[in-house]
Amino acid sequence: MRSRRLGTSDLSVGAIAYGCWRFAGASVTDAQAKVEAALDHGMTLIDTAAVYGVDDGSGFGAAEELLGRVLADAPALRDQMIVATKGGITPGVPYDSSPDEIRASCDASLRRLGVDVIDLYQIHRPDLLAHPAEVAEALAGLISSDRVRAIGVSNHSPAQVAALRAHLGEVPLATIQPELSLEHLGPIDDGTLDAAMAHDLTPLAWSPLGGGRLATSVIDPPLYTALDSLADVHGVSRPAIALAFVLAHPSAPIPIIGTQRLDRIADAATAAEVELSKTEWYGLIAAAGRELP
Repeated sequence: MRSRRLGTSDLSVGAIAYGCWRFAGASVTDAQAKVEAALDHGMTLIDTAAVYGVDDGSGFGAAEELLGRVLADAPALRDQMIVATKGGITPGVPYDSSPDEIRASCDASLRRLGVDVIDLYQIHRPDLLAHPAEVAEALAGLISSDRVRAIGVSNHSPAQVAALRAHLGEVPLATIQPELSLEHLGPIDDGTLDAAMAHDLTPLAWSPLGGGRLATSVIDPPLYTALDSLADVHGVSRPAIALAFVLAHPSAPIPIIGTQRLDRIADAATAAEVELSKTEWYGLIAAAGRELP
């Protein structure tokens, strides 16, 4: 799989990433099989978060702990991956990006993952009560203390990204992580992807299959028909076309898949070989409900 660079950092990863949102609750054996399948298909960015595991009842930190157990059992996998995680969501608060919390959250993630350094550390969602200067100072400190190699943000607006960058100084922000798919086109219009291109930020697209809806028939008939038509033309699956749509944007997004099935991990990897024409790409936009000339 071709690679994409994370911002201006020295980190390069596969064009598609594997996410651990639904990772918690599996056995270590099953979890290792998923990670190995992702790596075997070139998905070298493994994205998780401290809060993953809360929604399915496994508990706060469960997904990180499970990935840590996989790495403990198979330490050679660590050198094959770029580990990304996120902090800033604190159940009961709910968002806390105060400097002490950022440092404590990062340290807790390091312990749960069992790694010496986190390759990419991201603020999961913006804390509206945190001044960007304080957030910037804490994130820069994570890099200078060798806890993390690069930093990013998730679910931040272009204005919030700009405010944070203004206080980071010479410390580069590497990534942004918006929801992006044919069912959620907001980042294309709201300035998120434009800001990424303006400031050399790599978008990490979460839910690129619309929570799995784009892989099923639970979508609008015109979009269903358009995806299936292009799948026939390119000889791939419907999910692969939906991922190829995200990959084709000039901001070079990296879609993060979250499937728990090994066959679907392999299928998703085929999207990296699909080259959609402008006509095909705009045809999908139109089928998703966008008015075009």
